[in-house]
Amino acid sequence: MKVIVDLCVVPLGVGVSLAPYVAACERVLQEAGLEVQLHPNGTSIAGDWIPVFAAIEACHAAVHAMGCPRIHSVVKINTRTDRDQSLEEKVASVEALLSA
Repeated sequence: MKVIVDLCVVPLGVGVSLAPYVAACERVLQEAGLEVQLHPNGTSIAGDWIPVFAAIEACHAAVHAMGCPRIHSVVKINTRTDRDQSLEEKVASVEALLSA
């Protein structure tokens, strides 16, 4: 099943600068070969269900390996059965309405 996920990984107990941990997750997602789009409050991920959730697990493993004792993640999941839709298509459909 195809899925679009919005992922926000929040490392706890590591101070206020989270950029190194976010970068580690982004590397994991890119290496997984998934379609990703970083935004200010997380990352949108598109792909097949199993590889996407395996990559989320790998993000947690990478952040824990950096010494983070606890992680709180928020995951929003979007699936549809009528057609495949990319991250760009979802954004473009709204932008087209804004420019009309």
